[in-house]
Amino acid sequence: MLIIGVGVGVYISHHYKLDWRLWWTGAFTFFISQVLHIPFNYFFLNPKISTWTGILPEVWHLPLMAILLGISAGIFEELTRYFVYRWWAKDARSWSQGLLFGAGHGGLEAILVGGLTLYTYIQIMALKGVDLATIVPLDQLTMVKQQIELYWSLPWYDSLMGALERLLAMPLHLAASLLVLQAILRKRFSWVWLAIGLHTLTNAVGVYLAQTVNVYAAEAGIGIFAIIDMGIILLLRRTTAISPVQLPIIQQSPWTTRPLQEIRETQENLEQTRYQ
Repeated sequence: MLIIGVGVGVYISHHYKLDWRLWWTGAFTFFISQVLHIPFNYFFLNPKISTWTGILPEVWHLPLMAILLGISAGIFEELTRYFVYRWWAKDARSWSQGLLFGAGHGGLEAILVGGLTLYTYIQIMALKGVDLATIVPLDQLTMVKQQIELYWSLPWYDSLMGALERLLAMPLHLAASLLVLQAILRKRFSWVWLAIGLHTLTNAVGVYLAQTVNVYAAEAGIGIFAIIDMGIILLLRRTTAISPVQLPIIQQSPWTTRPLQEIRETQENLEQTRYQ
């Protein structure tokens, strides 16, 4: 996860000769979106979901939760992207810059998740050979032992599911960044709604399949969306400037003493020059 988070940004920055600061701008965008998103979910959305699931039939509980959490993530992340594009990253207007911006957004998410995973591994390793009864309250001892046993009983390939998910989620962040960029370039906010819809569907399908089938089905569903995301990225490459447009520097001739002035075609000027 840590390698994916940094590696995609390094490749895009190096390949297209872009300033690495744009990756940090995308990373900061993700951070700001979560500062708003997480409290909203905790204090408002989650209580509402609990209330609504108490009213609706049980068959609607999981779909409702998956869709609402997906919409919440889509709205906060994509609107934050839009506002940063519009009022901060005003020079990010090309296809490659949109990719690097998205790589920073998804990259920080991968790094944070990878960091938490690494922290968990270090904690579990530190408990090997330790008498848990000396450090864990008696009423929690059985639960902690079961969690540790479950952790070590998982097959090795299950430990790679988090990295696979981050890898499959990266195209979403790249495609969403390009879609939101179109809203700026084409001056049509509907592109932001497309990004929100794509983000919502991806998250909702992943959550639903993970709860109803298994984690492998969830990754397969996210993988299908990753293919769609790659198609969006390649399609927008055909309609968006690939690299930043650099205007040529025109050096003034040493023989020019003053700039040329525009001659307006007024009736007076026409009369003065009719016989020249």
